[in-house]
This record gives sequence, structure tokens and C-alpha cells, in this order.
Amino acid sequence: MAPRTSSHGLQQLAPSASGPLFRQAKRELQRVVESGRYGPGETLPSETVIATALGVSIGTLRKAVDELVHEHVLVRRQGKGTFVALHNDARFLFQFFHVEPRDEFPVADDLREREYPQVECVGFARGRADEAEAAALRIRPGDPVVRIANRLSLAGRPVVHDRLVVAAQTFRGLSEKRFRERPSTIYNLYQTDHGITVLRARERARARSADRETARILGVAVGLPVLEVHRVALTFGDKPVEYRISTINTASHDYVSLLAKG
Repeated sequence: MAPRTSSHGLQQLAPSASGPLFRQAKRELQRVVESGRYGPGETLPSETVIATALGVSIGTLRKAVDELVHEHVLVRRQGKGTFVALHNDARFLFQFFHVEPRDEFPVADDLREREYPQVECVGFARGRADEAEAAALRIRPGDPVVRIANRLSLAGRPVVHDRLVVAAQTFRGLSEKRFRERPSTIYNLYQTDHGITVLRARERARARSADRETARILGVAVGLPVLEVHRVALTFGDKPVEYRISTINTASHDYVSLLAKG
């Protein structure tokens, strides 16, 4: 017998399914979000409604929701309910932007509000994936891609040269005009226009010297020591959706990472 589907799009969990019950509930909630039944920023049904639809206890459901909140798929708002997480400036600063002016480690009372970078698009072109881009995006060399270059400034000073590559097949209809005129972050554009939610990213950092392109965009000398961060942005199922190389002028800025106990 096929699982019963509620009016909210949730399927009752099958008693024979494998794995802990809360993990089954998590997978079903994630499936519904990934399907687009509940869009970015939309409210999910109440915990009681969801638990009843899935055939689990409130405690089991809350454990599933806790994991999805931790993974930035959902967000809880006290007294208002549970929402599908929406990419915005605050989330970008907290989760994906790690460049800050150099400073001593501040004590709690001296923590200052972080600055959102000014982002300027300095290049937008279509092309064919090279070997490295294809490997990062899990596409074939020669597949159509969109390449975007951005200059990120803090306090009016260029600090980061970003080079983004996305598969044209994944981001159909992405135009330079829409990219430049987006009202919020790049990841918000992916989410609202293309139904692609970036959940996490895998990064590798290495030292290198500024090439001519980076030197021109950041206004530094060719050969200046810089930090290069290679990032693969991942959506549901750890599917790669963007390959980004960020070259950072570390003369007066640092790449800052906040570590938490897992």
C-alpha cells in the first residue's frame, strides 16, 4: 500500500522504513521543502499538524526539525512558527562571508557589527567548462557555463576578487541584467529565481601571488601575496551548484572562521 499523503504534501512514514524515526521524519520534511511545496520564507504547518501527518510524536518531530534548523534548511521564530530558511544579508554574513578588518581578538563587550561588503559585478560571460570547473560542478568538460566576476569592497576599499562559475543547464535564464539588478544576495537570487538553496559550502584555502587580473580589480601590485579560497557551494544531497574562487588581499584584512563544538 502506498504511503498516505496529507493535504500539506507530507507522506505518512512507512513502518517498515529503515533508520531512526526522527531521521525518517527529517528526510520527509526535507523532501517537501526541496520539492518547492513550501518556498523560501514560507511558514510550515504547526508541529501538531506535521506530527499527525507523519504519524510520529511531537518529540520525534522536534528532533527532526532541530537538525534541519542546524543545517539552515529551516528556521524557528519564537511565537511565530517554523519557516523555510531564506537567504538574506544576515545569513550571508553569518554563514558565507568570512573576511574582516584585521584586529585583535575582541572580548564579548567589544564585538562590533560586521560590515556587509559592497559587491560590484565586473564581468559576466558564457563559455565552456574547463577540467577544473567540470570536476567541481560534476559536469562534463565543455558543458555550457556562466562565469561571473565580482569585486567586493569593505569601507570603500577593494578586498576580494570573486570568480564564480555555474552550470548554464542548472541556471537557465540567468542573465547579466537580472544578476546585476538582483535585490539581495547572489544566493538569494539562486533561491528565489531558480529554486536552488545553498545549504553549505566546502572550501580550500591556499597562498598565491596576485595575477594581472586580480591586481587590476583590487588595485594592488602584480605578485602581491594574497589568499585564494576555492569554494564549492552545495544544495540538497550535497549536489554542487557553484564553483567560486575568492582572491583576498590580506594586507589589512583576515579570513576569519568561527569554530563551534560539534
